[in-house]
This record gives sequence, C-alpha cells and structure tokens, in this order.
Amino acid sequence: MKKFLITILFFINFLYAQSKEVLFLNSYHRGYKWSDDIINAVEKEFKNHDNIELTVLYMDTKRVGSPTYLEHLAKLYKEQLENRKFDLVISSDNNAFDFAVKYHKILFKDTPVLFCGINNFDKDILKKNNLSQYVSGVIEQVDLEKNFRLILNLQPELKKLLIINDKSKTGLAMKKDLDPIIKKYSKKIDIEYIDNMDIKHLKRKVEKLKNDTAILLVLLFKDSTGKFFTYKQSVKQIRKASEVPIYGLWDFYLDYGIVGGLVTSALAQGEAVSKMAIKVLNGKKIEEIPILKKSPNRYLFDYDELKRFNLDVEKVVNKYEIINKPHTFLQKYTKLVVITITIIATLLILVLAMRANIQRRKLVEKALQDRIKFDKVLIDTFPNPIYYKNKEGKFLGCNKAFSELLNISKTEVIGKTAKDFFPPEIAEKNGKIDKQLMQTLGTNTSEMTLHTLNNQMKHIIINKAVYLNNDGSIGGIVCVMDDITERIQQKQFLIQQAKLAEMGDMIAAIAHQWNEPLVELSAQVQDIQTSFILNELKDTQVEEFVTDSMIQLQYMSKTLSDFRNFLKPSTKKTLFSIRKAFEEIFEILGKQIYYSNIDLKLNYEYDKGELLIYGYENEFKQVLLNLINNAKNKIIEKDSQNKYNLIINIFYDENYTTIEIIDDGGNIEEDILDKIFEPYFTTKKSGTGFGLYMAKVIIEDKMNGLISVKNRDKNVVFTLKLPHHKGAQ
Repeated sequence: MKKFLITILFFINFLYAQSKEVLFLNSYHRGYKWSDDIINAVEKEFKNHDNIELTVLYMDTKRVGSPTYLEHLAKLYKEQLENRKFDLVISSDNNAFDFAVKYHKILFKDTPVLFCGINNFDKDILKKNNLSQYVSGVIEQVDLEKNFRLILNLQPELKKLLIINDKSKTGLAMKKDLDPIIKKYSKKIDIEYIDNMDIKHLKRKVEKLKNDTAILLVLLFKDSTGKFFTYKQSVKQIRKASEVPIYGLWDFYLDYGIVGGLVTSALAQGEAVSKMAIKVLNGKKIEEIPILKKSPNRYLFDYDELKRFNLDVEKVVNKYEIINKPHTFLQKYTKLVVITITIIATLLILVLAMRANIQRRKLVEKALQDRIKFDKVLIDTFPNPIYYKNKEGKFLGCNKAFSELLNISKTEVIGKTAKDFFPPEIAEKNGKIDKQLMQTLGTNTSEMTLHTLNNQMKHIIINKAVYLNNDGSIGGIVCVMDDITERIQQKQFLIQQAKLAEMGDMIAAIAHQWNEPLVELSAQVQDIQTSFILNELKDTQVEEFVTDSMIQLQYMSKTLSDFRNFLKPSTKKTLFSIRKAFEEIFEILGKQIYYSNIDLKLNYEYDKGELLIYGYENEFKQVLLNLINNAKNKIIEKDSQNKYNLIINIFYDENYTTIEIIDDGGNIEEDILDKIFEPYFTTKKSGTGFGLYMAKVIIEDKMNGLISVKNRDKNVVFTLKLPHHKGAQ
C-alpha cells in the first residue's frame, strides 16, 4: 500500500512538473477586437495542448496610459503575481511590450517574453535592457506603400485621397511612417491628412467629398475633443456619412464599412506568436527563435463594399480573400456534392475498368504477336549492327545490319560465340567486359578496329548493356554497334582543311625565312661576278662561294621540308618530343615573330631528358601553329611598334604534361570567351572560325587531353593538358 501511494504521488508530481503556465499581457481592454482576436488565436492553438494554463491580464491603456498609472499597475502585478512562476510571457501591442521590458527584472525575471502587434520595433531596446536572450516575437508592420498602390490601381481616375488618423501612440507612429509616403504620392494625387478634428466636423467633411475621392482610415479611437470610440463606432459613423470608398489597414475594421486593403491581421499575429510559444514551452531556447520581421499581412476585402463602388480586385491582386460573399448552391452544399460526385466517379471507374479489363484480355494475345513482329522489323530497320546473347555468351539473335557486317545469314549467328566472328584478342576483351557488366548490371562503351572479309577496315564503337528476365534474373547482353569509320575520315579531312586554312600564314613565314638567305646569295653572286670581270677570281673564292651557297640552299630546303611535313596527316599515334615540335614550329614562324617585335620565351621545366607525349605529331604541331599564329596576329593588329611578350611554359606533374601559351596582346572579351572553340565562330572578317575548333578536336577527341582559355590580368592564357602515356616519361 505504501509503495502504491508513493507511486501515485510521484505520478502527480510528474504531471504537475509537466504543466506550463503562460501569462498573456494585453495592452488594452476586453472587448477590443484587435487584441481579442489575438487572444482567441492563441487560445485556439493552446487547446491542442492540455498542459498549458493561460492567464490574461488587461492593462486598459487605450483609456488610461499615464506613467503614474503604469507604475501603480506594476506594483499591483508584483503583489498579484508574487507567488506564481510563469514559463512564458506573451505581450500584445506596444504598451504591454514596453511595460514588460521596463519591469522585466521586477515582475518576470529570467522569464522568456514573446511579443506581437508591435509597431516601429527597435531591436536596440533589447540590448539596452540586456534582454536579447529573453525576447523574440512578431512585428506588426503596416505596408503603407502597397496600400497606396492598391488604391490607385483600383481607382485609376482618383484625384484626391483623404487620410484619417488619431493622435494615439499607434496613430503617431503611423504618421511618422506616412510622411514619406505622402510626400512621394503627392506628385500623383492630392492628399489631405487629418488627425485633429472632432467627429462632428469630420463627418461633415466626409459628406462633402466628391466622387473622384477615396478615404484611407488609419485609426480613429479618439477625436480632437478626447472622445473615445470603439472600432465599430468610428468606422460606422464615417461609413454612414461617406459616398466614396473607405480603405483600411487593420482587419478589425472589416465588415463595418471599409472596402478593405492589405490589412494587418490580428488572427495572423496570434497564430504566429502561438506557434513560437509552443516551441519555447517544448524546450527550445528563445534566442534560437528569430524575430518575425515581416508582418503576416493579408489582402482582405468586403464583398458588399466592392459591389457598392463597382471595384474589381481580381485585375489588381492575385491572392486575396473576400468576406460577405454570397454562397452559391455548390458552396452551401459542398460536402453533399463532393460525396455524390465521388460515389458516381468511383462506380463509373469500376465499370470502365471492368470493361477495359475484358477488352484487354481479348487483345493481349494479338498485341503480343503483333509486338513480336514489330520488334523484328524495328530491329532490322536500325542501320546500326545489333546482337543479343545469353549470359553464357551464345548469340540468340541479331539484326540485318549485323549479319551484313559479317557477311553471314541471321540464322547462322544463333548459337555462335564472339570467338566465331572476331579475332581472338577482340573476343577475349569483350568476354571480360561482359563478365564485369553482369556483375555490376551497368553499361559499357568501347572501341574496336575490325577488318572485314572484303579487306575493309572499320572503326566501331560498341555499346553494351545487361538485360533482365521477367523474374529479375540476368538474361544476357545486348550490344549496339556504331560504325564511325566515315566520321573519323571526315574529321581527318576537316583537320587537313584547317591546315590548308593556315597555308597563307605559312607561306608568309617561309617568305620571311627565305629573305635573308636570298639576300646573302645575291651578294655572293655579285662578288663572284665582279671578281670575274676584274680577272681576280680565285679557286678558293669559288670554293667559298659554293660552300656558302649550299648552306643557304640547304636552309631554304629544310624550310620547305618542315612545311611539307606539316601538311602530311599523322596516320597513327606515336611518342614524340615536345621540345622538337616547338623547335620545328619556330623554324617556320621564328622570323615572323622576331620581326613583329615580339619577345618569345620558352620555359621548359623538365630535367629528366626529353619530355615525350603520345599522340598525332603533325596534328599537334597544327594546334601549336594555330595558337602561336593567333597570338602573333592579334599583337600585330593591335600595335606593331611596342614590345610584346609571347611566353610558352612547359611543365610536368603526376597526371598531365601541361603547356601554357601566354601573350600580353590584350584580353579576349568575356562575353565571347566561352564561344571561341565553337565551329565557324570568328571575330575576323576573313576568318573561317575553324582553327580553334579543330584545335579542340585534336587535343580532346584525338589525344584525350584538355584545352582551355582564360584571361589572367592583361594576358590571354591558352592551356593544353595532355595525359601521360606509359613509356612517355
């Protein structure tokens, strides 16, 4: 029995410990719709949590708000709440928030505070009072400019706007925000601001307003005589006297005579702050909950007032709500209509499904037969050779293109293996690929060179994938072959075309190369002629002439040989020296570069002998020639008088041999930097737009490297990255 009582007491204490007490500090009085709506929203949220006890205190500051009153109120609350410990304080509107901040140490020490309905929130007040770690909440922010724009869009013929406000604390805060907006929009329409009239004179003024006028009711709880009004009384009196639309900024004025607007919603404020409260009560630190700076405002309108003034909101606002809209039959009996439609739709679907199922069963067999025939025709229609085999490697079938490739019938393929059709090395390689695919269930792409029975050499890309049976088991391999022989030949043809496009510059380079030896030969001939005429010609002089002439002629012959080698296509990949490739290019272009006032530097950062790369030598030289020629021509077009630099860096790392070709002839425009490798793109009037495109094809497609360009300071840097090859180090 004793143990049972202890358990009961422990359970009661546990429940008590889990209960949460929340104090709601209301700036105003009960019956004030704005704050009542906030409390209602909070209470609605708290109903879902049985362990929360809510206590509401009304400060009544709409009627009384002097410093002396607030001081007495603090003393009263201290005595009233002395023996109560709250887990959270919620303050509604500015007066309650200011009160909570000022008396936090006295009344709510170490208790977190959430605020809502705050105008002109200043975060510095928390820092000054060392409350940053205790306070968060929801700011009430009226969007005045959007309401001004809304009014002008709804009434484009509007000439005057009358703004009605009072001199309450909130009203004065609103006037501060209104001043710059009034100044801005006074250029478009006549704006009159009133906050110091008694209700009698105000109604007379409103009665005299013309049809091209609208009213923006900000606040009216007190007139200039100090007379107090409820929210209903003030708006009803203005509405009764007005023959023009009245717009508002708060939702509590709706349904009493205003058209509406982008209004600050008390319910939205209450919903937002109550969700924050649940987080705090569940243990989340309040400093981890950010202040909601964007007020949850809504476009709300009264159907009766819109209809009264023939205002079309749909043309101005996308997302909005309308109150007092008459219900249609569908709206009135929505639930019944939905249930009826759902039942009818369900029955109709069942009937149609059953009928479709019967028809489907009749058509399945025919469809399967038709599909088999279609698949056979379809696979034969493909120009690509296709075959499929089981997981043991035996061919199950193929299409017409595959049988024509091997020059055998389709029936002869069935039951054979790759070893029956392809050379041993190709068959073995593909067998390894098949095994790996059936382990990974992936795809594979590879290349092979096939010699057909009629002695043709075919370059073929093989695309393979695993296919599965209905039960999910591996069925075998499907292979689609792509004959790229013609593409490779076409690509080689394009490369040769690009070489021919460079021929003009090459001929100019040869002319430069030949200029000096021709001048030298001319001088030597004249010397021999003079000596012969004067009978002073000696055998030694003739021997020297022949020797010197042969040197010059051999130099000229080498130039032509380099030019001829450049034009030859490289038929296969080889290992060749980068340094030698550059030297041969410089033999052709060196003189032109020198006479163009360009300082050429080659930085070769490799101390282990000759740096070799694996690829197509002449095509690689073509790339170098194109890049160096482009740099030279750009510099010549810009300015041939000043000295410019052309720097070539060659260095080696773990993965690549990297070549940088750098010139300081000016940057490439950023908007075309990513286009220069595209075919037919050129900035030259006589350009083909082919050179850099072919450079990319040679480096990336044929040599598996990378080519890129970028601006670095005032230099242009072309970078070639070529992967290492076994034996190239």
